[in-house]
Amino acid sequence: MLQPEGHVYAVAYDSAGKAGMTVEREADGPIWRDGAFHADAWQKAPDEGEIPAGPVVVSRKRWLAERDALLARKALLGLRLEPGEDLEDVASDIGQFALVALSFPKFSDGRAFSTARLLREKYGFAGELRAIGNVLSDQIPFMRRVGFDSYEVVHAPTRKALANGRIAEVTLVYQPGERGKRTR
Repeated sequence: MLQPEGHVYAVAYDSAGKAGMTVEREADGPIWRDGAFHADAWQKAPDEGEIPAGPVVVSRKRWLAERDALLARKALLGLRLEPGEDLEDVASDIGQFALVALSFPKFSDGRAFSTARLLREKYGFAGELRAIGNVLSDQIPFMRRVGFDSYEVVHAPTRKALANGRIAEVTLVYQPGERGKRTR
């Protein structure tokens, strides 16, 4: 598999043989995962035109239009879903994706919380679930509770809070988190 220019990653396989990816830590990287910032080895594919080599995140629209060609690439695939996009027409393909990126276009739009919970609980998505867009520090504990495990963070105060370990915890819960887990 070709590496995107400027990114270092390695493909790893879990006990079930499912492909995943590890990326070197990078303090200036945009992705917060596992307690540190990382480079983003995923490239965002445009809705039209050539698809970059290596792991790519495609829109739902492009996936539906070019499913067979995308599967033939033999590279890791990610799916980007915007708020309000229907999951039903991609549900049977959800296992094809190593990553699903859910967009938070503005602070007050929480539809991606519901989509995340559906992906994890109803559709059994076990890959990386990434929050993108307007990701703010006070939302991250709630994002964890519904199954997000990585975050594209560009908001400077949120980046600083994460780097300094100052993200609030949800200590009193009225319902279980994703898969019944108590989240932290």
